[in-house]
Amino acid sequence: MPADAPVDRPAASRSADGGGGHVLDLIRALRPKQWLKNLLVFAAPLAAGSLLQGPVLAGTLVAFVVFCLAASATYLINDIRDVEVDRLHPKKRFRPIASGAVSKPTAVVTAVLLMVVALGIGFWQSTGLGWTVLAYVVSTLSYSLGLKHEPVLELLLLSLGFMLRAVAGGVATGIPLSQWFLIVAGFGSLFMAAGKRYSELNRLTADEIDPSSGDQGRKVLGGYTLSYLRFVVAVAAGVTVTAYCLWAFEVGGSQSPPWSLISIFPFVLALLRYGADIFRGEAEAPENAVLADRVLLVSGVAWAITFGLGAIT
Repeated sequence: MPADAPVDRPAASRSADGGGGHVLDLIRALRPKQWLKNLLVFAAPLAAGSLLQGPVLAGTLVAFVVFCLAASATYLINDIRDVEVDRLHPKKRFRPIASGAVSKPTAVVTAVLLMVVALGIGFWQSTGLGWTVLAYVVSTLSYSLGLKHEPVLELLLLSLGFMLRAVAGGVATGIPLSQWFLIVAGFGSLFMAAGKRYSELNRLTADEIDPSSGDQGRKVLGGYTLSYLRFVVAVAAGVTVTAYCLWAFEVGGSQSPPWSLISIFPFVLALLRYGADIFRGEAEAPENAVLADRVLLVSGVAWAITFGLGAIT
């Protein structure tokens, strides 16, 4: 099949060949739904209890926008690289680039512009944010251009993407990042990354598809087993919960009421609930898993409220 040949484009894309339709297809290619991941930039300012301060909130919002731009640029590049594999995937074949709704030249130009703008705004806001965004772009491009085929290494790069988002809010606003925050952010990111790979491999195994073939999936999945990924998920979850509890006990003893200690319960509930989604094979797209699980959403909101109260008292 020719590289730019459209395949089974959905009705929305087929009807969008004129005028503003191309713009809508390009917006879909930016994957705005996945910007939900960028809410992690609010974690550090929230933990410091200073999120609602004007300059901090403004800086955090800048970090959020910058990561949305940078992430969308890397999504475009990844979709260009994976276009042939995506066309074999039951869901990814409907992505704008794989379906032919957005051409490769358009995607390349858009990706370059988004990266330049993201880096420019990042360094304008603060040197730390600029370097964090650059680290995200370099690690993500390294992943897309070859390292995604290396088992374990690609898992660490995937989790690094989550962690850099969490770090961005702190460096954008000059908020110091504690050792507990970095441990929770790092292993929490690994938990989500391993869960994503488990769900992908679980789908291929259920469909009796050889993961190493790359058909409807990633070749790197052939380097994993479900039992190994369950092990990684368990280890990452254990370290995340332990570090969070140690932080909560460290700061919660002087609080009245002890909101930091109370926040442990919704935090663990959210982690366990997401773990259930992982082992049901429903965490292939983390943003969809979160939005589709009401209990997870409620527990996440409850955690954010108690965590925030603990940070400001």
